[in-house]
Amino acid sequence: MDPQEFNKTSIKQQWETASSLNHGVTWMAKLFLSQRLKSLCDEINQLFPSPSTSSPVELDPNSTRAVAVELDVTADASTIETSVQRAWNAFGHIDALVNNAGVRGSISSSLDLTENEWNSTVRTNLTGAWLVSKYVGRHMREAGRGGCIVNVSSISGLNRAQMRGSVAYSSSKAGMDSMTRIMALELGEYKVRVNSISPGLFRSQITEELVKKRWINNVAERTVPLRAFGTTDPALTSLVRFLIHDSSSYVSGNHFIVDAGYTLPGVPIFSSL
Repeated sequence: MDPQEFNKTSIKQQWETASSLNHGVTWMAKLFLSQRLKSLCDEINQLFPSPSTSSPVELDPNSTRAVAVELDVTADASTIETSVQRAWNAFGHIDALVNNAGVRGSISSSLDLTENEWNSTVRTNLTGAWLVSKYVGRHMREAGRGGCIVNVSSISGLNRAQMRGSVAYSSSKAGMDSMTRIMALELGEYKVRVNSISPGLFRSQITEELVKKRWINNVAERTVPLRAFGTTDPALTSLVRFLIHDSSSYVSGNHFIVDAGYTLPGVPIFSSL
């Protein structure tokens, strides 16, 4: 397939849902915009009257439509199930789920971290992703039309990229990677693919001040194989587009590291921060 044609069709022909918090919203929004989805689906269809029907709606397959459904990934299971049902009913199906909600959480020693701090991080990063995947996955199974789930993890979940003070965050992301593989194993018979992405450090609004510092650029020049820190668009967005597209129909249970190769040497300078 021609790359330009891939860009035009990869999202437009699918219904998808994404759970996002904070920094995730920025690059996921760019993902939609990069596909020219009619000014972000006409500003979420004129500041989104939320779906109120209890049954799936019939849609013109050639139309461009967006629906905003409030979903708090830290909520209880029944609340998340209700939100997923509303998203499903809005379009009659969901082809792709991107679990992009996440928090860094407290930076504390394993001996000083409180139980509440641990629970807050794990609830958002791991439990929430599992619950959303669970209920979307059930619908995909019952619909019998397949689908895909993309979990946005982190290089902190890798055994070669650990940092002091990140026991809750790293544990939640390592758990997400394991969850990805197990769900891929279990959902494969329903033609549901599950993959995860581990982003490294990118130039973004959150890291704007950090990447201006000379020392961090020295790190890139000396230890990062590609000698630079990229931007989320297109480095991450293009991978998400691929994973939700039919071109990746034979790809499941995989873990994609998107970090310019800088975890390969073990990131000694980051490990000492």
